Amino acid sequence: MLANLQQLDYRTMTPIQAASLPLALAGHDLIAQARTGSGKTTAFGLALLNKLNPKNFAVQAMVLCPTRELADQVTQEIRRLARFEDNIKVLALVGGSTLRNQATSLENGVHIVVGTPGRIMDHMERGYLKLDELATLVLDEADRMLDMGFHDDIAYVARRCPARRQTLLFSATYPEGIAQLAKQFLRQPQEVKLLEQHSESKIRQRFYEVRHEERLQAVARLLKHYRPVSALAFCNTKQQCRDLLNVLRHEGIQALTLNGDLEQRERDQVLIQFANRSCTVLVATDVAARGLDIANLEAVINVDVTPDPEIHIHRIGRTGRGDEEGWALSLCSHGDKRRVAAIAEAMNCGLTWSELGALDATDNSPLVPPMVTLQILGGRKDKIRPGDVLGALTGEAGFTREQVGKITVTDQTTYVAVARDIAREAVRRLSAGRVKGKTVKVRAL
Repeated sequence: MLANLQQLDYRTMTPIQAASLPLALAGHDLIAQARTGSGKTTAFGLALLNKLNPKNFAVQAMVLCPTRELADQVTQEIRRLARFEDNIKVLALVGGSTLRNQATSLENGVHIVVGTPGRIMDHMERGYLKLDELATLVLDEADRMLDMGFHDDIAYVARRCPARRQTLLFSATYPEGIAQLAKQFLRQPQEVKLLEQHSESKIRQRFYEVRHEERLQAVARLLKHYRPVSALAFCNTKQQCRDLLNVLRHEGIQALTLNGDLEQRERDQVLIQFANRSCTVLVATDVAARGLDIANLEAVINVDVTPDPEIHIHRIGRTGRGDEEGWALSLCSHGDKRRVAAIAEAMNCGLTWSELGALDATDNSPLVPPMVTLQILGGRKDKIRPGDVLGALTGEAGFTREQVGKITVTDQTTYVAVARDIAREAVRRLSAGRVKGKTVKVRAL
């Protein structure tokens, strides 16, 4: 396990790992407060893998997550951590894949399941998911699961787990509901609270006062001045997401939205395009963006000031990760001043107010992302791997490694980012050539 961690370049613990791992490894139940991106998945992943018996093909650990995206991310991370041991089976139980396929996988033997409460309950009610040998239950982003109305579902699942299990609860905020949940389902839990302060030097905050009706236009002005390659804009409502999307597109800014109305396939495509730098701005509500971990995010824009300072801290923490720097830009009307004061108090920092009128928005050239995403029909089920796609583009098609970006392989489909200036030619050459010895259908998203 240690050799695998070295290989993954995990050399020093993050604060949440240093605080929670010793307690979890010692077998305690745990309530840990930490924001997304703080390394909590690795903390609980190592704890549950440490107790696992790989020779016993029964479900020994289960992770409940609020959204499919987070469940997928957690599944991938646990698989990476589990590489030290051959044949540890990790299964994601989420919508978007049929119950029957998942039931077959469960029948063949699985060690760890990661999923959303609804889908996990479906499998339990049908008798596909048996938890008699469960040793570890993890509630990930428990506050968001409560926000989304999953309390009864969590209770249903937890009551059917063995009493002699370890329960690890992770949450970014600590509302009243979390304390009640802990009282019901955790045994003498240890508490770890890490309210990490965002370093001023890494996340530079600016507040701009605007009239309420000018907000959407103000977002376009901020983008034209700062010109980020990728920015996440937070709105408080789905309707505002739609309105902002129209304004940005009208201004020549490539934007996509993430909201609860999208089908799973559309959500996946939006996230893939944003993560691989084929889309400049992602417009989202807090619920839609929860659990997103996007590398190299240059700016977060708060189109509205959130009434909860912890959510503000959580939002802006998406930028300035690791060694990167980022901008956190917030628009507020005169009536928002009290909310802003609460944020300053919670973050224990002075705030920088700036004038919108002082921004240089004269550069009207379109904000165009550097990459374009190509969709290839064919994925894991067709035995396609990232190396096959890279080989097809850099071999027969004749492009360089630098012109190819992130490659994402899903069950039926593969997505590859290519430099914008070669996109049309890449579609033509891939369509004319072969991937894994087969001709494939390709289109640019």
